[in-house]
Amino acid sequence: MNRCMRIMCMVEDGKDGIHTFVQQYAQKFLLEGLIQPVNATHVRVIVCGQREAIENFIDALHHGVVEKMIRGIEMEPIFKDRDYRGVFRVIE
Repeated sequence: MNRCMRIMCMVEDGKDGIHTFVQQYAQKFLLEGLIQPVNATHVRVIVCGQREAIENFIDALHHGVVEKMIRGIEMEPIFKDRDYRGVFRVIE
């Protein structure tokens, strides 16, 4: 069963590594979606895919919290609002 999540990540100011970190795990778990900066300390992540893959992705994000890459995470399920065409994009 497919599902989609909107995840807001609070990051250290100017933390560039978050994009690579998130994209790497999205690709590892075969998720589609995007990561987009909201402001200097927040990024929005939209991921869509299999339920188990999304749960593994969220576990990876929590690992990022442990590594001090991410300060906090807010998540909510959403309806897929567009076709991501099977890829995960970084929007800068």
